[in-house]
Amino acid sequence: MNTPQQSQKRTRIIYWIFTLWMALGMVSTAIVQLMKSQDELLNFTNLGYPSYLMTIIGIWKILGVIAILIPKRLLLKEWAYAGFFFVMSGAVISHLIVGDTGGRTFPAVLLFVLVFISWYFRPADRKITIID
Repeated sequence: MNTPQQSQKRTRIIYWIFTLWMALGMVSTAIVQLMKSQDELLNFTNLGYPSYLMTIIGIWKILGVIAILIPKRLLLKEWAYAGFFFVMSGAVISHLIVGDTGGRTFPAVLLFVLVFISWYFRPADRKITIID
């Protein structure tokens, strides 16, 4: 039987593993977008988006990762998670609408799942507590 301390430790380990994996994925894709790599440019135009959106999303991803990783600033973290949720769910839906293969859709699905798991397992000191 798990004690509350063991459960809390397990939750923190899950949180940090998935948060760091998500952060790495967001930063690496942001760099590719900011560099406007040919493959990513082709990906964006295939989805029907203008190339300048790569710069906007790339900057937002980096700022979102910073917001999630820094201590305190709980409301900012919630906004960052919301932004990641909208960007990644939009990416998944966009890939599905244009009929992309699973291989082209999977990275967006993976990042979407990582965002959700990171948000779900965030420790109590990284959550906004509403007092009635």
